[in-house]
Amino acid sequence: MRPASHIESPPAPLHGGRLNGAVARYGIAREHWLDLSTGINPNGWPVPALPAEVFNRLPEEDDGLQQAAADYYGSPDLLLIPGSQAAIQALPALRWTQFGTARTGVLYPAYAEHAFRWQQAGHRVERLEAEQIEARLDSLDVLVLINPCNPGAISFTPEQLRNWHTRLAFRGGWLVVDEAFIDATPELSLIQADMPEGLIVLRSLGKFFGLAGIRVGAVCAEAGIREALARELGPWAISHPARYIARQALADVEWQQRTRAQLSQQQARLHALLHEYLNEPVLSTALFAYVVTEQAAQIEQSCARAGILIRCFEQPAALRFGLPGDEAQWQRLQQTLNEIRE
Repeated sequence: MRPASHIESPPAPLHGGRLNGAVARYGIAREHWLDLSTGINPNGWPVPALPAEVFNRLPEEDDGLQQAAADYYGSPDLLLIPGSQAAIQALPALRWTQFGTARTGVLYPAYAEHAFRWQQAGHRVERLEAEQIEARLDSLDVLVLINPCNPGAISFTPEQLRNWHTRLAFRGGWLVVDEAFIDATPELSLIQADMPEGLIVLRSLGKFFGLAGIRVGAVCAEAGIREALARELGPWAISHPARYIARQALADVEWQQRTRAQLSQQQARLHALLHEYLNEPVLSTALFAYVVTEQAAQIEQSCARAGILIRCFEQPAALRFGLPGDEAQWQRLQQTLNEIRE
C-alpha cells in the first residue's frame, strides 16, 4: 500500500496542542497556560494505576479489548488501530493500490490531515463545503467527511449520509466518515452491526474519553478493508498499556452516560459565553465551539498573552475553543473575553 513515488508531497498541516511552542513564543511558563486548543475532554476517563505486566509483556489480542470495542460501537466489524490517524494515513494508499487515482471530495473546512493524506497519495482532491456535496457527489469516487465536523461543528444526519453512501457504493466508491467527536451523540453514528461495502467509519478514544495520549482508535468497515489495514499495521500496533486502559474505558458505561450529560451542559455554557462576549454566531459540538470572525487573529493573540491557548484558522478566519476543565478555568476564560471586549 504505497502511493506513486513521483507524487510531490504537499506541505504538512499544522495542528492544535502545540503548547511548547506557545511557551517559547509568549514567555509564559507551561504550568500557567490554559490549553483550549485541542477539543479533547479536559475531564477524561480516570486512568487507574497500571500493573507492571502491561509494561514488560507484549500485548495479546485475546485480552478482551476487541469484545469491549464491539459492544461499545455496536459492531464486530472493526479493527483496533493506534489512533484514527493511522487509518487517515493508510486509507488513501489502500484505495490507490486497489483502484488507482480517485476523484476525492473532502469536507472543508475540516481536519486538514484528510485532504493532505489523499493528495499526498496521488488522488485528485476537491475541497467541498457542506452545501456543495450534493451537487458534486456523482462525480466523486470517494467522499471524506468528519461528523460532527472538526473544526466547523456542523453535523450530518444518518439519513443523508446513508443516501450518499448508497450512491457512491453503487459505483464502487467509498464514503469515509471520521467520527472522532461523535461519542457524546452516538445516535448520529453510521456504524452498523454488519458493515456494508464502501462505508468506512473511523473512531477514536482521544476526544470524548480524553485519552489522546494512548493512541487508540478503530476502523469499522467490511472485512477486506480491515484485513488490508491490519497487514499494513502489522502485529502489536497498540501498546499493552494502551490496550489495558482502552478496554476498561470502553466498558465503563456509567462514566460514559454521566459524561454525556455533563458535556451537554458544558457545551451550552461555552456556546452562550462566546456568543455574549464575541458577538458572533457560534457553532458547537459537545467538546468545542467554532466562531467565524474577522478578528480571529487578534483574539487569538489576546488570549495567548493572557496564557490561554486557542486554535486560530485563516480560511475562513475563525477560532475554535475547547472546554475549560473546572470552574476556575471557566472564570479565567470569561475574564479574558471580557477584557478583549472592553
